[in-house]
Formats: sequence, structure tokens, C-alpha cells
Amino acid sequence: MTRKRSRYIDLRKMRKGFALKPLAVGIAGIMATGCADDRQDAQIYTSLEDCKTDYPDAAERCDAAYQTALDEASRTSPRFNSEFDCEYEFGPNQCREVNNSAGSFFMPFMAGYMVSQLLSPRPYYSQPIYTSYSPYSPFRSKWVTADGYVFDGDIRKRNYKVSPSVYKPKPTVTRTVSRGGFGSSVRAKSSWGSSSRSGSWGS
Repeated sequence: MTRKRSRYIDLRKMRKGFALKPLAVGIAGIMATGCADDRQDAQIYTSLEDCKTDYPDAAERCDAAYQTALDEASRTSPRFNSEFDCEYEFGPNQCREVNNSAGSFFMPFMAGYMVSQLLSPRPYYSQPIYTSYSPYSPFRSKWVTADGYVFDGDIRKRNYKVSPSVYKPKPTVTRTVSRGGFGSSVRAKSSWGSSSRSGSWGS
């Protein structure tokens, strides 16, 4: 059972919140255009109500996308042995204790969820999004996925164009990470663009 905090995520509570040569520029522009062809519009919501306001005719899909994000958060969120380690990464009062068949550990609250293709006849995408209020975190006031992908801009930015790869299934988390472990993974991805580094907390 949860300690003093609710076992349910309250998104409202989570609101608290070098120069290139001309030829190189031309090549980079062409490559960027090619890579952007399959990008999709995506939105980050911090409440279910905001999704329904944007998509009044797709309320059921908003509900389903929200529930999918919650389920994914339980499955893929980084886990910490102690509340102190979790709050070191995500900030004070941003973590909850979980007790289940896998044991007892701490996970960050879901700060929002990203959805794409909500009105498309094709399957829509949804995933949990986190942010940090910790002064020690490399993703402070930024949106980050469960596997450490950090989006540009700060948490005031809610609309993005993203590659479908952003929504690829994340590994189920089976072990805990120590203080600084999640932040180290974020720094590694930022520096080398790697989607998986040794020392991951996933399976």
C-alpha cells in the first residue's frame, strides 16, 4: 500500500508546474527534410480534461489514451530503492511508493502524457511523460520519456512533431536504479544519441 500519498496519479497536482560551411548546411537541410517526412503532430496534456477540450468528439479516445499512459507508466517508469533517490532525480513530492509482487520501490508521478494521431483511422499513440523539479537534474523543467528521451523546449511547450520511433515500446522495468542513474542515462542520450546504454534500469 502507498505511504501517505495516493496510489492514483493526480495530473493536476503535477502541474506545479560551430558554425557550418554552406555546403554542410545544405546537406543537413536535405537530411532533415527527409527525416521529417514521417513525423507526426503530437500533444502533451497534463490533464484528461484538456484532451477532451481539444477533441470533444473523441472523448472515449482521450480516456483510452490516458489509461494507456497510466498503464505504461506503471510498467516502464524508472524505479528507485528509496524516496530520497527518486526525489533527487525528480524533485520533492514528485514520487510515490509502490508495493506489489515485484516488491517495494518508488516511482515518479506521471507529469503528463503525449498523444498522436488521436483522430486518425490508424492506431493512435500514447505514452507517459515526466518532468523534474530537482536542481540536480539535467531534465529540470523539460519533458522526458520513461527511457530518458528529452524533448526540446521547456514544460510550457505542449505541441511537437515527433518521429514514430519516439513511441516505440519501452522495456518493462525489472530493477531499481540508484540516485543519479536516470540523470546519467539522460546525459548519455543527449551526448551520444544512444537509445540504450549500459546500466539501464530496464530488462
